[in-house]
Amino acid sequence: MTGPNALQTVRVDAWLWSIRLYPTRSAATAACKAGHVRVNGSSAKPAHPVRAGDTVRARTIAAERTVIVVSLVEKRTSAALAILNYEDRTPAPQAGDERPAPFVRDRGAGRPTKRDRRRVEQLRGRA
Repeated sequence: MTGPNALQTVRVDAWLWSIRLYPTRSAATAACKAGHVRVNGSSAKPAHPVRAGDTVRARTIAAERTVIVVSLVEKRTSAALAILNYEDRTPAPQAGDERPAPFVRDRGAGRPTKRDRRRVEQLRGRA
């Protein structure tokens, strides 16, 4: 959108929510406050302004995402329209980055054995 009503800057938390990197605006705000969002290499508070061309790195539940701002939006849009507002530069996951499956025990299976305890400690990184 160009013209007198075009947006010059948008809050980073609102932009991250509107392009669907975070499911809620409060989740985007919490991520900014926790230091999980960086704009052009520096840590960003929720009200930090974002402009077209900025690089935004956000740590989500799934992975660390790196996106470049193409256009600014304040309102949440459909997923098909949201991907038009950023360019995804997230590196592809490497083969060794997979996490092992969590250790699950059946309910009522009794007391864990030494073998079970060792497996749990190995998953936690203590062994």
